[in-house]
Amino acid sequence: MIKNFLFALLLFFGLSPFLVVAQDSNTLEIQQADLLQGAAGFERLIHNVRMKHQNSLIYCDSAHFFRSENRAKLFGNVRIVDTEDPVTTNSRYAEYDGNTKIAKLRNNVVFKNEETTLYTDFLDYNRTTGVANYFNDGKVVDSTNVLTSTNGEYETRIEKITFTENVVLVNPDYTLKTNFMIYMTVPKTAETVGLTNIVSKDGDKLNAQKGSFYDTERKIFRFYDGDVETATSKVYAEVLYYDENLKYYEGRTDVSVYNKEREIEIFGEEGKYWEDRKYSIVYGNALVQKYFEKDTMYMISDTLISQDSENEEERHLLAFRNVKMIKSDFYGKSDSLAYIYSDSTIHLYQDPVLWNDKSQITADSVSFLIANEEIDRVHLNRNAFNISKDTLGNFNQMKGRKMTGYFTEGQISRFHIEGNGESIYFDVIGDSTLRGMNKMLCANIMMYFEEGNIKKINWLVKPEGEFNPPHLIDEEDKLLEGFTWREEEKPNMDMIFAWRTPKKREDFPDDFFDQPEVIITRPSDKELQELIDEKTKSGFEMKKPEEPVLKKEIRNVEG
Repeated sequence: MIKNFLFALLLFFGLSPFLVVAQDSNTLEIQQADLLQGAAGFERLIHNVRMKHQNSLIYCDSAHFFRSENRAKLFGNVRIVDTEDPVTTNSRYAEYDGNTKIAKLRNNVVFKNEETTLYTDFLDYNRTTGVANYFNDGKVVDSTNVLTSTNGEYETRIEKITFTENVVLVNPDYTLKTNFMIYMTVPKTAETVGLTNIVSKDGDKLNAQKGSFYDTERKIFRFYDGDVETATSKVYAEVLYYDENLKYYEGRTDVSVYNKEREIEIFGEEGKYWEDRKYSIVYGNALVQKYFEKDTMYMISDTLISQDSENEEERHLLAFRNVKMIKSDFYGKSDSLAYIYSDSTIHLYQDPVLWNDKSQITADSVSFLIANEEIDRVHLNRNAFNISKDTLGNFNQMKGRKMTGYFTEGQISRFHIEGNGESIYFDVIGDSTLRGMNKMLCANIMMYFEEGNIKKINWLVKPEGEFNPPHLIDEEDKLLEGFTWREEEKPNMDMIFAWRTPKKREDFPDDFFDQPEVIITRPSDKELQELIDEKTKSGFEMKKPEEPVLKKEIRNVEG
């Protein structure tokens, strides 16, 4: 009683009283207060309160000090400052336990650790472990990012924050949404688990179905089962790396690169894409799908290189090794290929072969033009050879130094041979009777086709040759030199998809940006019952005066 009386006198005369340091270093101490009052079970400290616990100073407007329990309740302008580390806290109310060293901070909580500041209304901070947990929403701000979530755990000693539920990261360049994130505050990196969606300030979309890693300062991303979509392209891979500064993508496993302007998509096992250069390379059982309005052109190879450009002449697609292609009834094979976008011409190199309906076309190099989404013209250079099989199994043949084929609605209509022209033509009547074989030499030959069959031949320069009836045809005369029938090499769709089947992906996957910002809560059972009672009551009152009118209308109808 005497000690409390002296303490009160010091407060009355405006002095700054200090309690003697407790014997136990774990004891919560009173260092200053304007007024001290006793109460049942605790001491009441009023105005300019300062307390101390180990290396932490505690400030507030008033406090309830439970001396025997070594804890305090703190009210108004609560501030806890650690003298040995940079952590400071502010709140409207707090409870501090000197035994567990746990501070429970409530209302307008500001938790600051060097450049990182956490704002919330509910925070539990364990000074022993250096771990702060918030719940019922929190916001973290540093020099680069603003992060919000429903719950969070801040491990101050390793500069790690774990965000859970409704996580949003915002910086000047991107907004990220997910449900689980680990954020390292010093390198400012974010690692997410599960669905993650990002939208850039330019409207680009970056998505990951299985989590991501984001270096927010260096602008480097890594996505798992992810895609990046811009105004002109969409890139996907099971593991996708993106460097925003270099505008560089790198993907591994089930890679696809889709060019929206060219309507062309490239698939492979690994791929690289330089956005500024609009240049991509895809390798590992690569597949191209060029989308036309009526159909799709498929092409496979070991490696694919695509170059887009503002300059129309520079746009092209290159394929290397084991090239095979299919478009409608048109099939091709070669070692390498070049597709020039500006004139829609495809060039085949090194042992190229084309098949169209009943024809097989070979040459040292082959190029063909696509017009109005159909094969329009084919050019054969050096050692050109065209073979078509008739209904009796005979091979009509033509060869020459140079050859040009013309197509109508995707079907061959005529062939022009220029230089050293040779031809063998079997004259068949009614698709069943062989009348003879015509073998000719002529420098310039024009052949006309109908439904894949030769209907007419014009020798534009004086020809040399003969026509032999069936009984005078020798087997060795039926084939021109260099003849090779390669139908077993003709590609088909089973072969294309055995090489690579594109991974099926959802057209409209879940996206946090599609979810409404406002959550409409379900009314309680009591509220629902009150609404039902109100509706029932108002409905009864409205219908009651109308009943005679309704009965009258019914009687009129019956009468």
